[in-house]
Amino acid sequence: MTGPATGPAPAAGRSVAVLLAAGAGTRLGRGPKALLPHRGRPLVEHVARVLADGGCDDVVVVLGADAARVATAADRLTGTAGVRVVVNERWATGMGSSLQAGVAAALQPDDGSPVARVVVAHVDQPGVTPGDVARLLAAHRPGRVTASLWADAPASDQAGPEQGRPRWSHPLVLDAALAGPAAASAEGDAGARAFLRAHAALIDVVTHPGDGRDLDTEADLDLLA
Repeated sequence: MTGPATGPAPAAGRSVAVLLAAGAGTRLGRGPKALLPHRGRPLVEHVARVLADGGCDDVVVVLGADAARVATAADRLTGTAGVRVVVNERWATGMGSSLQAGVAAALQPDDGSPVARVVVAHVDQPGVTPGDVARLLAAHRPGRVTASLWADAPASDQAGPEQGRPRWSHPLVLDAALAGPAAASAEGDAGARAFLRAHAALIDVVTHPGDGRDLDTEADLDLLA
């Protein structure tokens, strides 16, 4: 991994976000995280609006668990220009299948306009701001991956070359030509991790303030305040 890229200007074409919101929230035990209230709206609506306000031209929201209820809660989104909802019927197999469904939809916009980059985001990161998304898009360069590095995130505790290094995380931006292969490689809950590790030389990182925490346990509920 390297620092933020310098070189060619961002490629022309649309920036399409894939918002992964299909999980059942089993670990937290409060139902789908997409439905948790945050600042007066369902979390799925909040994060989708953050992506749009950060510069994404379109947002593909991937639903799964309790999809009908989540879709109803997100009705205000479906009427918004550039927002599409897709349902992953295989959501229970893990995040990988949701990534595949979302990327497939992202790369086939309704109007046929060219897609230059795909932003992958998780619904359980309410701390992400429009500024974080804009920073990633501004730094992204053709043919590469731009990942988030959270300034206050804990260092990796995994054995190997990454041990002790800060963890890169989501949201991340994939060149459109890489998004398809990355999604195709996704398995279970590991997502595209194997693809990204195999192509580490293509990854640039952008540092954001904060810790980028996921909303996983009761201890993380302060993120909804």
